[in-house]
Amino acid sequence: MSGGTVTSVVIAGLGGQGIVTASDILAEAAFRAGHEVKKSEIHGMSQRGGSVSSDVRFGGRVHSPMVPLGAADYLIISESTQVAPNRHRLAPHGRLITPAAVPQLFNEEDPRRAAQAAKMVNVALLAVLSAHLELPEGCWLAAIRATLPERLHAMNERVFRQARGLETIFASLTGGGRGGRAQ
Repeated sequence: MSGGTVTSVVIAGLGGQGIVTASDILAEAAFRAGHEVKKSEIHGMSQRGGSVSSDVRFGGRVHSPMVPLGAADYLIISESTQVAPNRHRLAPHGRLITPAAVPQLFNEEDPRRAAQAAKMVNVALLAVLSAHLELPEGCWLAAIRATLPERLHAMNERVFRQARGLETIFASLTGGGRGGRAQ
């Protein structure tokens, strides 16, 4: 990301899934990397499990916090039922990132650990995104620490590093990564 290039990211899911927190982490990481950042949120019926989305735009000069329809470079979806209602926000060249990109989080047989993993899915999805952006890993980790309570730092940093590492390896082998492209 340099000069006038603006990166547009939409994060969508259901109320209670941490969509706003995920967008806070992304915005903080981009800011720490020296970018101008603008963010917008749409809560809908978030308290009742309704749709929630957040737009984050960053780059050299950002004029609006809203990602125009069909212009998102990245669409992060934390709940599969939210792909269809949000797909129109993705640019033709855009990348769709869903929990399918981090299957290692859902292989837990221990119910307690599976519940913990589900709470960290957005950090893992941000890690997949991070492998495709020119934001230093240190900025991401600092943003996680600045946004989340201290008791959650270690496990979220671990998940971030694992998911980012796997996506980086996969992208280098396939030329694309597991996040997928718009269809």
